[in-house]
Amino acid sequence: MSFSLCFSASVSKPTHMLFDPHQNRVANAYKWRIRASSAAPGVDLTTLDSAIAMKDSEAVKKALDQLSETGWAKKWSSQPYVSRRTTSLQELTSLGIKNAENLAIPSVRNDAAFLFTVVGTTGFLAVLAGQLPGDWGFFLPYLIGSISLVVLAVGSISPGLLQAAISGFSSFFPDYQERIARHEAAHFLVAYMLGLPILGYSLDIGKEHVNLIDEKLEKLIYSGQLDAKDLDRLAVVAMAGLAAEGLQYDKVVGQSADLFTLQRFMNRSKPKLSNELQKNLTRWAVLFAGSLLKNNKEIHEGLMSSMSKKATVLECIKEIEKAAR
Repeated sequence: MSFSLCFSASVSKPTHMLFDPHQNRVANAYKWRIRASSAAPGVDLTTLDSAIAMKDSEAVKKALDQLSETGWAKKWSSQPYVSRRTTSLQELTSLGIKNAENLAIPSVRNDAAFLFTVVGTTGFLAVLAGQLPGDWGFFLPYLIGSISLVVLAVGSISPGLLQAAISGFSSFFPDYQERIARHEAAHFLVAYMLGLPILGYSLDIGKEHVNLIDEKLEKLIYSGQLDAKDLDRLAVVAMAGLAAEGLQYDKVVGQSADLFTLQRFMNRSKPKLSNELQKNLTRWAVLFAGSLLKNNKEIHEGLMSSMSKKATVLECIKEIEKAAR
């Protein structure tokens, strides 16, 4: 479970030209017509919908800024200014984060359950096969028992395949789908409130993510020039899913990818952060994201419901703004 920062253009070669100036599409993109709509009475969301469909982050920003000026997009960029400070584990506990001291420890719940099931099942079947008469009772237990070794070998050679199997197995946990929805909805909502446009998401097992696309941030990351302001915003979004799980569950499961993403951002920042400053940034980002989610609990839960129903990005934004009223 994670959020992924994707981009509309690469540093070396642009991959998207989303508005054609020669067709006068940019000039007309932000002329708003007031008309009735069942989803947003009195507001035309056509431009926003088109910008999302074309995956143009700048167009989405401008459309949402315009909607904010009209008073409709109240939650968009409602927390534009973030600034880290020294944060303790006690503050996370006071906020309601459970087992705050263990947040950064990767969970092995799903991995252990999968491997235990494979070993236990194959072991049991091997014992039963040993009761067969003749050569079948001799060779079959060895064949069944070797399945566990094959699984471990696949995990060593191609970890991605093993992880896909573990993700599929994890769906049998009663809380797994809700965890995914809670985690990804947190990334979505916090990014939206910090003014970072969302252009896509997925709750599919093994593909859980929220896509943020921003050409400016892409260039800063690739050049290793992320300043403190941009790093703080990205850190809060990255830790939002972890914070959401920590507020709800005793054990966080989906933090590994998010911590990896945050580490990548910190490695690309300037000036470089010491180990202690990196730990503090992580704690502060969890605290800030958790505070936003706690203060907007109903909006977060409404967004979870919409995303679980595979709502479009525009429908998710409508849900956020409807719940904010």
